[in-house]
Amino acid sequence: MPTENINIVLVDDHRLFRSGIASLIQSMQGYTVMYEASNGVELGNKLTPKTRPDIILLDINMPQMNGMDTAKWLKDNHPDVKVIVLSMFEDADKVLAMLKLGVKGYLLKDSEPAEFAQALNRVANNEVYYPPFVTRHLVHSFNNEPDKIKLNQRELEFLRLAGSELTYKEIADQMCVSARTVDGYRDQLFDKLQIKSRVGLVLYAIKNKLIEV
Repeated sequence: MPTENINIVLVDDHRLFRSGIASLIQSMQGYTVMYEASNGVELGNKLTPKTRPDIILLDINMPQMNGMDTAKWLKDNHPDVKVIVLSMFEDADKVLAMLKLGVKGYLLKDSEPAEFAQALNRVANNEVYYPPFVTRHLVHSFNNEPDKIKLNQRELEFLRLAGSELTYKEIADQMCVSARTVDGYRDQLFDKLQIKSRVGLVLYAIKNKLIEV
């Protein structure tokens, strides 16, 4: 439990999830929810020196400005604000990328309230909170030489389709998923491959002989 009141901001595009987390925080002594935002753009518009929180709870997969880009922006512009990631993603690439951006905690959205409270208390007291799966990723990354980037089957399928003339909506139909899921595949590949455009994805696919021209 913090010795002083800790101001928190929630950044997540799911209103029901934000509402549940806000209620949980308000029931915890020593914490106050200052305001909420649905993505990094909205956070940037609301965050000023007077409205700067102590801790930001940050989702990764959001429209307009995702959690990765938001964490980079916070690191550059508000390095004193502590960030805890609240996400559904536990794959090594996303976890390690967020840790490199200086986040102080990383929790899955299905974590128990007790673990959530423990993470908040640790970070509020200038410590870090990384659950076992995060520690495993860290140990693995330290003990293994960097090798060729590994893509899963859905990412490979999206990459091949991205090299066609199909729109993202048509790619979603072809893969039998929602347009938002396809956006997730695209953003995931942008992060993994350090690429910023569809053209870059196509060039990568050609170079690695994933598609033929």
